[in-house]
Amino acid sequence: MSANGPQHDVRKQLRNPLKRARGLGSAQSGVSHWWMQRVTATALVFLSIWFVVTVLGALHSDYATARGIIAKPWNALLLVAFVLAMCWHAVLGLQVVIEDYVHTRWKEVALLVLVKFIAVLGTLATLMAVLRVALGA
Repeated sequence: MSANGPQHDVRKQLRNPLKRARGLGSAQSGVSHWWMQRVTATALVFLSIWFVVTVLGALHSDYATARGIIAKPWNALLLVAFVLAMCWHAVLGLQVVIEDYVHTRWKEVALLVLVKFIAVLGTLATLMAVLRVALGA
């Protein structure tokens, strides 16, 4: 019996011997990934409602009025939070899909890097645009 109790021994015995030999198996990182998906999804519910209300309020406005709406500090902050949560949530979801359905290791790694690169590029472009409007540049 191990120091961690009898359940730890049972889990070790149920693990595939080849995985145990290679050191593979659960890295215990799935829980944080799962929680982050739920947190970003919850944040997106509220931020999406704010975004839709804001866009509908500015629907028939001219350019100066729409720019003035984005330039308000709370709207700029919420827009940045919306984009960050949306990109992070998308990356987490696509990571799961790629890991589950792409079975060639180099393709999986290439797609994961591409998804993260596109998300960072899109996030930075949006942040620059929001800051430029909010700061009046």
